[in-house]
Amino acid sequence: MNGSSLNALVVILIFGSLVTMSFLKFANPLKVNKKANFWLGVSFLLWSTFWMEEIVQLTNMREANVYAVYILRCIQFLAPLNFYFFVILFTNPLFKLRFGHLKHAILPVIYYIIVSIKFFGNHENQDLIQILLLSLIIIQSFFYTFISFLTIRKHQKNILLFSSDIKEINLNWLEYIAVMAMIMSVIISLYNIFYFAAIPNLPLNLFILFVIFFMGYYSLKQKEIYPVDEKQRRDIISINESEFVTESKKKIVTDEELEVIKQRINGIMNDQKPYLDSDLNLIKLADLLSVTPHQLSYAINTGFNENFFHFINKYRVEEAKELLMNHNKDNLSILGIAFESGFNSKTSFNTTFKKIANQTPSEFKKRSSTL
Repeated sequence: MNGSSLNALVVILIFGSLVTMSFLKFANPLKVNKKANFWLGVSFLLWSTFWMEEIVQLTNMREANVYAVYILRCIQFLAPLNFYFFVILFTNPLFKLRFGHLKHAILPVIYYIIVSIKFFGNHENQDLIQILLLSLIIIQSFFYTFISFLTIRKHQKNILLFSSDIKEINLNWLEYIAVMAMIMSVIISLYNIFYFAAIPNLPLNLFILFVIFFMGYYSLKQKEIYPVDEKQRRDIISINESEFVTESKKKIVTDEELEVIKQRINGIMNDQKPYLDSDLNLIKLADLLSVTPHQLSYAINTGFNENFFHFINKYRVEEAKELLMNHNKDNLSILGIAFESGFNSKTSFNTTFKKIANQTPSEFKKRSSTL
C-alpha cells in the first residue's frame, strides 16, 4: 500500500469515526451533561465535513455541485465557534444565549460575504479573496480554541470551590483537546500559507485520528459535573460565577456571624467527621451546618482563607496520617487507608496527600515507622 492509498484509508477512518462519535454523543447512553454532549455531537458532525470534501476528491467527484461545496464551506466555518459553546455548556449547563452573544456572529457574517463573492461573484482578485478567507479561518480557529482553553482553566479552579474530589469532574482531557486544537490550527494554517512539502497530509491525518479517539474515549467516560438536582446546580453555579468576596465588597455575613459559622464548622468537622464521606460537597456540608452554600463558601474562603477542596482534604490527609501511624491498621493497604480516610481512589489519595503533606503516603509511613 503506497502513501496516497494509506492516507485515503485514514481519511475515510476519520470521517467514519467522527460520524460515529456524533451518533454516540447524540444518543448519550449515560444521560450525563446532556446539553454539552449534544453540542459535542454537533461539533463532531461539523468536523466531519472537512474530510467529506477530501472523500469527494478521492472518489473523483470533482463535478460536485458548487452550491453543495459553498454550503459545506459555510458550515465548516462554524466549527470553532460551536466548539467554544460546547465547552461553555460543559462548564455551565445553565448557560443561555443572550442578545450580547450576537457579537460572535460578526466573523461568520464577514466570512459568508467574502466566500459568497468567491463562489458567485467576480472572479478577479481570487488570490486576494483566498488570502482573506484563510486569514479569517486562522483568526476564528485560534481565537475560539484559545478562549475555550481559558474557559476550561477557569472551570478547573471553580470546581475546587464546591467539590472535595475533582477526579471525576475535572476537564483535563478537554483542556488537552483545546491545546491540540490550537496547535493543529497553527500547523494547518502554516501548511496552507507556505505549503511545506515536509508536512504531508498523512502524518497530520494520523494525528487527528488519534485526537478523535482520545476525545471520544474521555468524553464517554466523563461523569456528570454538577448535581442533578436543579436547585443545587443553580446554587453551585452561582457561587462559581461570583468573584471571591473581599473586604472592599459587600459581605455575605457579618464578622460576628462569620466567627460563629467558623466555630460550628470546626466543631462538626472534629465531632462528626463528614469528610469521611467521599462524595461530600459544599451542598451536603451546608445542609449539615444549616447554612446556605453561599454562606459556607464565604466562611471557608474568607474565614479559613482556603477553597472547599483543600479545606476538606486537609482533614482527610490528617486522618490518613493517623491511620498510617496506627500499627493496628498495618493490615490495611494504601488503597484501604485511602477509603478509610474519605478518598475514593488511590490516585486521588496519592496526589492530594503529596500536595498537602509534601510526601507520598508510602514515604510518610516509612518515615513515621523509623521514629
